[in-house]
Amino acid sequence: MDHLKSVPDGVPSSEGTPSGDASARLGSLMQRSSRGDEAAFAELYDATSARAYGLALRVVRNPAHAEEVVREAYLDAWRTSSRFDPARGSAIGWLLTIVHRKAVDRVRSAEASSARDATYHRESRPVEHDSTLEAAHASLEAQRVRTAVSGLTSVQREAVELAFFGGYTHTQVATMLDVPVGTAKTRIRDGLIRLRDAMGVGS
Repeated sequence: MDHLKSVPDGVPSSEGTPSGDASARLGSLMQRSSRGDEAAFAELYDATSARAYGLALRVVRNPAHAEEVVREAYLDAWRTSSRFDPARGSAIGWLLTIVHRKAVDRVRSAEASSARDATYHRESRPVEHDSTLEAAHASLEAQRVRTAVSGLTSVQREAVELAFFGGYTHTQVATMLDVPVGTAKTRIRDGLIRLRDAMGVGS
């Protein structure tokens, strides 16, 4: 797909939980897209791009970068739409997971670029022993978190990423995933318990 339109300007207002018919419609459009139906994918884009842009902007905090993230996410969704399984989750939840991961990748890339720009200045100053230990500890902790998150189930990981990496409330997570609030809370709670156990953190 190389003719996606620009997303709307600004952050979209919050939307209510899609009706069952609307959710089923999005799922149908995604399945048609997996068979190469570009018209169906264009309709899916029109129905979901505002919400995708809002999520991307919340993570990257830059309108231009958010638009690039959304474009990359939809191109990825088009290429991998055959992987969407309605039995494992809603179409909007699957799509927003791609958007969120692309946004996080963009933030990490920008941070890495800034770090490279500052390499000379860091290396030109003597590094105290305590600072070195702190940096090493932070790196190990980050690796532990990534390893623990990868051990969650797909629905737990999806909910935890939106709630804690995306900064959304339980109600907003439920709306994005098209599930009841109680279900969203359970997925987040169970995911956190598994993370705690995997990292050996006391309750």
